[in-house]
Amino acid sequence: MAQPAAQDLAHAVWPAVPPRPLVLVPTGSTEQHGPHLPFDTDSVIARAVAERAAQALPGPVLVAPTLAYGASGEHAHFPGTVSIGHEALRSVLVELVRSLSLWAGRVVFVNGHGGNTASLTAAVAQLRGEGHDVAWTACGVPGGDAHAGRTETSLMLHLAPQDVRIDAAVVGDTRPIAGLMPDLVAHGVRAISPSGVLGDPTGASPEEGGRLLDLMVSVTVRRVVDGSPDSRGHLTEPRAATAGARDSLVNNKVVR
Repeated sequence: MAQPAAQDLAHAVWPAVPPRPLVLVPTGSTEQHGPHLPFDTDSVIARAVAERAAQALPGPVLVAPTLAYGASGEHAHFPGTVSIGHEALRSVLVELVRSLSLWAGRVVFVNGHGGNTASLTAAVAQLRGEGHDVAWTACGVPGGDAHAGRTETSLMLHLAPQDVRIDAAVVGDTRPIAGLMPDLVAHGVRAISPSGVLGDPTGASPEEGGRLLDLMVSVTVRRVVDGSPDSRGHLTEPRAATAGARDSLVNNKVVR
């Protein structure tokens, strides 16, 4: 029988846990992603980024089980969405790190859902104040659309094509996320986009998804190795690296 990857905490045994490892914790959601993507889209993406980053980072590194429930209140009007809210999520994040810190050296949350940002910011600020070595990083790309559009559809076509109902994909509200935020906060996603899509899945492909995943992984690795947490506890990277990643996307015709 094949042995599980050493980086996967869920399938390890306690004597195999190295002393003071870096632990990556994927944080996702269980929320609607339009009529064509599954509820675990954010979790699948966060997990993939964390696992691939763990393979590239200097060891020892472990990937913890994915936190599959997040703060998804803006999607609450769609059947199937499960949200635990900001306060519960903040408490879970705090207790996770307090427990991990008994044996881990450093903890980094790899976040796949933008709605978790407020909880991550509050939790990481509290934890850093308690003396824990913890930070977070987001799975995003320059020019990516907001939700269930071309970006996430391409990623899922690459990672889990069997779960994508591409024939059901529709165009949603294509405004940039900054323009959508006031309406999202006030009314939720369904009031803006009855389909649940914020973006345009047209043109999505597994090849584009592979390039986007490679970019997310390389950014994550750079941030974990060389980045420093900003005032929110979010890992940043040198401006030169950010500009280079953006240029790479444009040259590969991923950003439209």
